[in-house]
Amino acid sequence: QLARIQTDGVVEMLRELYPDLRFEIAVAMSTTGDKILDTALSKIGEKSLFTKELENALERKEVDLVVHSLKDLPTSLPPGFTIGAVCKRENPLDAVVFHPKNRGKTLSLLPEKSVIGTSSLRRAAQLKKKFPQLEFRDIRGNLNTRLKKLDEKEDFSAIILAAAGLKRMGWENRIGQLLSPEDCLYAVGQGALAVEVRAKDQEILNMVSVLHDADTVLRCIAERAFMKRLEGGCSVPVAVNTVLKDGQLYLTGAVYSLDGSDSLKETMQTNVNYPQQNEDGPNDDVQHVGITAKNVSGHAQEAAENLGAELASLLLSKGAKHILSVARQLNDAR
Repeated sequence: QLARIQTDGVVEMLRELYPDLRFEIAVAMSTTGDKILDTALSKIGEKSLFTKELENALERKEVDLVVHSLKDLPTSLPPGFTIGAVCKRENPLDAVVFHPKNRGKTLSLLPEKSVIGTSSLRRAAQLKKKFPQLEFRDIRGNLNTRLKKLDEKEDFSAIILAAAGLKRMGWENRIGQLLSPEDCLYAVGQGALAVEVRAKDQEILNMVSVLHDADTVLRCIAERAFMKRLEGGCSVPVAVNTVLKDGQLYLTGAVYSLDGSDSLKETMQTNVNYPQQNEDGPNDDVQHVGITAKNVSGHAQEAAENLGAELASLLLSKGAKHILSVARQLNDAR
């Protein structure tokens, strides 16, 4: 349902921009990540959990564009594909949805040993450290399924979800607590929607590129470059927070051990205040961590990508590789 709402939203924007074109939502597809629901995401070990089947349809030209949650897209896309648009980001923070009996509470007010559901190693690692009195357990399924599990059983006192998904579903009233970046840094790309297209399809690329939101593009390029340099994925706890203010892009990035006891966190900034130039010619197809954004300054995109890579290098020089490889091994052994 969420995937459908997200797709409908993007198509609606395109219809308004191109009233003469006919857009058809051809297919709702199930992906590997949708089908394997009894295993934690971090254990399935497939890099393109929610994307592979959709990319096959793109390649066969059965569809011309695919709408994804950006956080589901790997930092390196298969050859022949690109992210042609990154739409304006919804709130990227994580949200706590409480069991009806705990309504009005916050995580710190829950009784000791209360069980919190989350399928994200990133959320669990940060929150275990912050709330050692609580227990964290895997919960899978789409948003509807997870909310149902929360409401109809007594297994969970609360579950953690992305605020953006709840908002898009119209369930904002279920958000009992928004977790600030001090409580819980968010996932790379969280809250942003991406439109994936064939990299060489200039017509479609030009058409969707008007959906790019420049601020979101620069923030997400920095986040994705950070993740890429760390070689992180959903099997390790990597988290970020970005702020773009007065032409300065600030990136906070962190890595955690599975239980949150060991962590590294740093913040860096860079200037992204470059004018947009009409760079016609061979630079047209330059991708930055899988994103092609012709209408955003190339210098600014480069600066954002370098920021992410430099911050990751700083963490790696301080021992991030060890924290992540131990987390990976422990997760594989679970």
